[in-house]
Amino acid sequence: MPLRTSLRRLLPVAAAVFATAAATLPATAAPPPAPGDHRPAAGGLSATIRYTEYGIPHILAKDYAALGFGTGWAQAADQVCVLADGFVTVRGERSRHFGPDAATDGSLSSARTNLSSDLYFAGVRDARTVERLLARPAPTGPGREQKEMMRGWAAGYNAWLEQNEVTDPACAGKAWVRPVEALDVARRAHALAVIGGEGAFVDAITAARPPAPGSAPAAGADPGGVAGAAREMFDERNATMGSNAVAFAGGTSANGRGLLLGNPHYPWHGGRRFWQSQQTIPGELNVQGASLLGVPLVQIGFTDKVAWSHTVATGRTMNLHQLALDPADPTAYLVDGRAERMVRRTVTVPVAGGEPVTRTQWWTRYGPVVTSFGGDPLPWTATTAYALHDPNGGNLRMADTSLGLAKARSTRDMVAALRRTQGLPWVNTVASDRNGGTLLAQAQVVPRITDELAERCSTPLGRTLYPATGVAVLDGSRGDCALGRDPDAVQPGIMGPARWPLLRDTPYVENSNDSAWLSHADRPLTRYERVFGDVGTERSLRTRGALEDVAAMAGRGGLTVADLQRQQFANRVPAADLTADDVLRACPAALPGDTEACEALARWDRRTDTTSRGALLFDRFWLRLQRETTNAERWKVPFSAADPVGTPRDLNTGAPGFATALRGAVAELRAAGIPLDAPLGEHQFVVRGGQRIPVHGGTGTGVWNMTVPVWDAAAGAYTEVRHGTSHVQAVGWDGGRCPVARTLLSYSQSSDPGSPHHADQTRLYSQERWVTARFCERDILRDPSLRVVRVAQ
Repeated sequence: MPLRTSLRRLLPVAAAVFATAAATLPATAAPPPAPGDHRPAAGGLSATIRYTEYGIPHILAKDYAALGFGTGWAQAADQVCVLADGFVTVRGERSRHFGPDAATDGSLSSARTNLSSDLYFAGVRDARTVERLLARPAPTGPGREQKEMMRGWAAGYNAWLEQNEVTDPACAGKAWVRPVEALDVARRAHALAVIGGEGAFVDAITAARPPAPGSAPAAGADPGGVAGAAREMFDERNATMGSNAVAFAGGTSANGRGLLLGNPHYPWHGGRRFWQSQQTIPGELNVQGASLLGVPLVQIGFTDKVAWSHTVATGRTMNLHQLALDPADPTAYLVDGRAERMVRRTVTVPVAGGEPVTRTQWWTRYGPVVTSFGGDPLPWTATTAYALHDPNGGNLRMADTSLGLAKARSTRDMVAALRRTQGLPWVNTVASDRNGGTLLAQAQVVPRITDELAERCSTPLGRTLYPATGVAVLDGSRGDCALGRDPDAVQPGIMGPARWPLLRDTPYVENSNDSAWLSHADRPLTRYERVFGDVGTERSLRTRGALEDVAAMAGRGGLTVADLQRQQFANRVPAADLTADDVLRACPAALPGDTEACEALARWDRRTDTTSRGALLFDRFWLRLQRETTNAERWKVPFSAADPVGTPRDLNTGAPGFATALRGAVAELRAAGIPLDAPLGEHQFVVRGGQRIPVHGGTGTGVWNMTVPVWDAAAGAYTEVRHGTSHVQAVGWDGGRCPVARTLLSYSQSSDPGSPHHADQTRLYSQERWVTARFCERDILRDPSLRVVRVAQ
């Protein structure tokens, strides 16, 4: 049933939906009202949404509030259940509606259960954290345009709920689908900002308890264990939130203008899905691209002047402070010999079918007390505790940065926007412009941990953790170990722009989730603090393969958007190019008498197309090889910083783990009844409308076009793809006013299985086909499937 609430009195005007050819419209004008269309009441909001093929909305509005209104309406039309679920999360009400013990989807935090998620988000709500950030004037707080967009987005979402029946079976008729406020939109933005800091430690925050009086002394933290757990945690983050992006300078292109290929790797389900749109305020803003659900502004995209994408960065968005506790009270800590009491946050969460649950969280001047890091314990003893510091807890500027990028006219303007807003929590920016400029900027909000400060103030745990991972553990008992403030930073305790890794106007810049060191293979960046990432260390196979490919492309020159499209779906397997010949030579000895496996690998085309036979076997082998061998055992030629793209190399097939991995992969597939030369797409797939859609790409083996197949060990088979390439854009410019752009949203616009746009782009993706972007008015109006919707409050 549709919602029937007091909103009906607040939204008296229904939206009129109509179709029109609109062939005579001026370039920037909204279509005239159709019969029965209603104008907004005085003070109301309205927008015009032109839908082109594949359900891509082009939202036209007179100001930022109206643009937010149209965006909220259109997002709700495609993703109401996913959005509503996310608002349940930030309200701290998952246990009320779904039960306390159910697992979360991990979209807005790493909480394992609904209860721990609720305890954290209810604590943020009770502390009025987001309200305080909204009250700050720009640039420390969000700008006026962002606030207007949030207000409008909430109104648009509510209007859609009031005027439409929810038919998606995921949430139809559910009480938790209800109207929102602008504050809910801001809370969702804050959750995204802290997802790599506090949001990654929700369980550790909500589980922290002071030691009981008279309890036996606990062992201290194990530096090696914590460092290992931290590395695994960050590796897992890059496995679930990765990306590629490359920008080419005008000197490499066919027409002297820049080119950009953006390829984020994100979950295919849940609240971290991207959603496509074009947003236009005539004379003020005109941008097309994608945003995460619930975000009112395009976050990655292009205009007639610039194009940009983001990649998950290596900068550490948090650090730890080791606390020396008051001997008389484990909930008080010493700073310069003076005791400070921890702040007790008592949070109560309603629970479905049971009594409310009340827990206490403990906060310090540095942040919350945590009792684990990456799953390894950080014991809270009678003498020691650890506090997590996340500067993005004070950052609600991400949309301001997105707006600044969208309004830039060049990569130099983009640098200025990044410096002015300083709102990106966990990503790099890779960009190009129509004048041929390129940019790689690690403009992250990270704690102001200089190498000098870490050297001077690290605890014994920090002396292990900081070099290994970039996470500092500072002595919280010393006032002289405070983070301080850079003169060009908009908030205390963060790195100012002068310290950011930055590379401009090189023939290409590329990032595949390694540090900024090798953004260009021949022009390494080195002068940045360890908190941003490492220097002179081994790169991932995906980075190595990407650098080989883009350097070769830049060297050939004459590049066009079509070259970017070919790179995206080349599906080359760098691990195979490095090792397949070695594997084939050693295969008969590793599998005596078993010629089938060796023949399957010999016939494999060394790609991960849906038709590639042998790719599944190599993938299972490679995953097992990582477990069975150390890096030193795996390669005959070790890594060398003098040849970071070419090393390590030469597979050591004599290592005991080699034969074990190959035999295990063969046995694994045979036990599952999967032929060793089965086409990749028969087992790497998604299901839409009861039909399997084959999916190309790969992971772990260095494939640019990342796809993460899910192997169910218990069932002995593959299940649906859950993660990988998401919103892709290949962008350039010609001599005209319109950008030349091809896009693709791998999982399509809508999560609703009843939507015509639930699987249409997914089928395109399977076939390695693209959508030609309609940016200029003439192209929008020429679409034979054009559908125009005027929405009003």
